[in-house]
Amino acid sequence: MLACVCVCTVLVVGFVASINLAIPALATSGLHPSSTQLLWIVDAYVTLFACLVIPAGALGDRFGRKGVLICGLLLFAVGALVSAAAGDVAVMLAGRAISGAGAACVLPNALAVLIHATEPVRRPRAIATWAAMSGVGGGVGNLAGGAVLTAGSWRLLFAVVAPAAVLCALWVARVAPRSTRHQRALDLRAAVVLTLAAFALLIGIIQGPEQGWGSAVVIGAFACSLVLFGLWAVGELRVSQPLLDPRLFKVPALRAACLGMLIVFAGMFGFFFLNASLLQYGRGFSVFQAGLGALPLSAPLLLGARYVPALVHRVGDRLVLTAAFLVIGGGLFGLATGLDDGYPVYAAWLVVVGTGVTLALPALTAAITAALPREQAGVAGGLQAMTREFGSALGVAVIGTLLTSRFVRELHGVAPGALAGGHTPRTVAEALAAAPAHRAAVVSAYTTGADTALKTVALIVLAAGALVVAEMSWAARRARTEPPKTSPAR
Repeated sequence: MLACVCVCTVLVVGFVASINLAIPALATSGLHPSSTQLLWIVDAYVTLFACLVIPAGALGDRFGRKGVLICGLLLFAVGALVSAAAGDVAVMLAGRAISGAGAACVLPNALAVLIHATEPVRRPRAIATWAAMSGVGGGVGNLAGGAVLTAGSWRLLFAVVAPAAVLCALWVARVAPRSTRHQRALDLRAAVVLTLAAFALLIGIIQGPEQGWGSAVVIGAFACSLVLFGLWAVGELRVSQPLLDPRLFKVPALRAACLGMLIVFAGMFGFFFLNASLLQYGRGFSVFQAGLGALPLSAPLLLGARYVPALVHRVGDRLVLTAAFLVIGGGLFGLATGLDDGYPVYAAWLVVVGTGVTLALPALTAAITAALPREQAGVAGGLQAMTREFGSALGVAVIGTLLTSRFVRELHGVAPGALAGGHTPRTVAEALAAAPAHRAAVVSAYTTGADTALKTVALIVLAAGALVVAEMSWAARRARTEPPKTSPAR
């Protein structure tokens, strides 16, 4: 059972990372995507994934987690086939959105099935293993994606994923037990409003460099996002059975753990977005070598995640998370400073980042799971998945935006030939097509942009990590001085 749900998790999480390896090929493909469209090809999947996991978790609680898990895998396969056949960017984005909706059904219900099927004494280690797989999925996606892209075009990547999802569905049908159903309301209005709010936020971030941060489009997108998030919260407070009760976030430990999960995945998957192009353009790696090149980040997760629950029990989650955020932030900063060094130095910094992620994921997953009752395991899984995937979407948007903005500024100074004709290239592929003789200068501009993006995200991780640990410390002090209260989830 554990192996089954871990493979399903690796499939849908790895798909986030593997598409990043295809970005150079997509940029020069017949789809002719702009830099903004490249970001959306990644984020359309992740945003639907993030925003629909809560209703998908509730759907599993109500109609059966096993059935919803199987349906999610099949929907994921359909979306992959649509993307494989895409003749333009619009069809590609539609396929990505369909796959994202399917992935949203997979992740929370995989965890819920595991929790239901595992005895309490074995549950912490099982959850830690599953949490590690959600991190390892990025490395597996890079490796498998590199292998598939070496064998064929970017279309083959989507075509291979579809039968893999069908096989996983058959595996689930064979080994997963049926769980008790719970009557829960399905507030589709709340899910739609939350999704639109997230899309509006990402539109503001992604369009900022191109439209201008003071433009009507960007300011309007941020304002719309703020209003929609407010409408979502007000609407959820008024219904008797909300999909996600906003009052849950009054619990400091839960609020801190969710923020921590969001930040860890923002840093990790934001890095994955630029890593593939960085290794291919900056170091001359093939697509398969680029996939292999990201594996050192996953090594600590594979080797050390199962020991983290015991470490948390021994020294406490706050000390473990303090170390985790310091290591992740330091590792990202080290990657930025090592962009021009040899690959062994780069790989060593990847191991550092992976060590921090290894410390963080099991501790944060256990904290979120412990905050909700067992009968709401689907919603607990959905909340974890939402914070993870929304963090991934934000990380891609923020790092992609920082990267593009600095890259364009650098081009003006080092490769003016790429600016001929009045058009400013916003991707490496566009710049190389406009000025092939300036390849070294274009790659240098891209590396400089990556340096800025990684250092900025490292500072964000450190600042947010300090906030997470401070809030968890406050929650622990309050728990010692106040009598126990009924969880707002009840």
